[in-house]
Formats: sequence, C-alpha cells, structure tokens
Amino acid sequence: MAQSSIEWTEKTWNPTTGCDKLSAGCKFCYAEVMSYRLKAMGMEKYKDGFKMRIHSESIKVPYEWKKPSTVFVNSMSDLFHKDVPLSFIKKVFKVMNDTPRHTYQVLTKRPELVLKYNKQLKWSPNIWMGTSVEDSRVIERIDYLRKTDAHVKFLSLEPLIGPLPNMNLENIHWAIVGGESGHGARPVEFKWVWDIKQQCNKAGVLFFFKQWGKPQFNIDPLDPTIDAEHERHAKGGCQLKGKIYREMPARVTV
Repeated sequence: MAQSSIEWTEKTWNPTTGCDKLSAGCKFCYAEVMSYRLKAMGMEKYKDGFKMRIHSESIKVPYEWKKPSTVFVNSMSDLFHKDVPLSFIKKVFKVMNDTPRHTYQVLTKRPELVLKYNKQLKWSPNIWMGTSVEDSRVIERIDYLRKTDAHVKFLSLEPLIGPLPNMNLENIHWAIVGGESGHGARPVEFKWVWDIKQQCNKAGVLFFFKQWGKPQFNIDPLDPTIDAEHERHAKGGCQLKGKIYREMPARVTV
C-alpha cells in the first residue's frame, strides 16, 4: 500500500503486480517503468520486474486501515489478468466486501473477464468497477463493463490517444479523461476531450479531467495549473476553457 499522487484516489493496494501489454494504451505503461525502477531499488515485491505475480501476503492489508479511504486496486497490475485465478479474485473481493468503510476503484483492460466472472463475485456498493478505453479500437470494452453488476461503473479514457465519438454511456456513471505524459507521450487534442465532456453532460455521466499530459498539449499556455507550485497542479495542466472539472461519484458511507 502507498499514499497515491493520482488525482482521483487516495491510496493504492496491489495484491498482484505485473501485466502484459494488450493494446495501444499500454505502449508507454507507467506501471512497467515503475516496476523496473523498484526492482533496481531492491524491492522484493518487484524482483521479477513486470512479470505477473500474486502477493497473498498483501491480501489483508485493508483490514488494517481504520480511516475510510478511496483505494485504487492494482495500480501496478490488472486484477483480471488471465493469469490471476478466479479463486484469488474472490479473495480480493471478500476483503473489499468486509471493509465497507473503504471505497475501492478496480480498473481493468479486460472487462470481458469481469463479465465472465460477474455472477460469481459479490458487488458490494463500495466497489467501483472501471475499464480503460484509449481510443475507438477498444470501444467494445464499455459494452462488457455495462453488463456487470457493479454499482458504480467508470471509464478511464487515458491515455487518450484518439477520438471517442458517439460512445454509448448507458449505465456508466463516471469518466476520467487524461492525456499521456512521460517520454514519447502521444498528443491529446482539445476537440477529443471537449467532445467527451459534451457526451457526458448529455448522458448524465460525471466528468473528471485529470491532465493534458504535457504543457505543449495544453491549448492554453497560461493555464495556471501547469505550474508545479499550483495547488491543483497536474501534468501539463488540467484546465478546460479556464475551468477545472473534477467530478466524482459519491462515496458510500457506513
């Protein structure tokens, strides 16, 4: 577990680490880069680099957190990777079911497996289920997610590397949008982001604009959030037409 600098969460919990590249959004995977960095630092959990590993010793960590927290599950992996057995996924869900004081954000690029396992999992209201959609080539992921029984379903439209026109947002509750950052980052275009915002407005979907990724992608060079000293700083800034959009679903309280 670690406190997180990700704008839409508070903590990360990684009962698995490692993954495989699946689609274009994975090209510059931050988790892969970080895994090798942590391996070089001698961290046991990352001794195999980005190879998929299950960490049974991490499974019960959330029981220790007394303060209610928003938790990103597997920021360094994908819980629904093909090499993670359903039996282990059920253990992770059991912990989430047992700790309703926390809100869990589970994100996958493999929503077809989420749907396959859907009826075998207990979807307590504190589990938010999301899928990543970086461009129109993987738009079908939304359809798989939509059919699950998760109470809150969200989209991570980042790194946004292409337009996503005419999305079917039925039964989707939240959309996070962000441009790519880091070495070799592919540019995001304002018209892509603004179109998604309009689609969300029309469908009643909460909209969260995370970042432009790099200052040169930001159409407003005077955006104050480009400055690292700004209290709402994000990579490349995070304003759209002079405003910051950071909508989120309401957390379940117990």
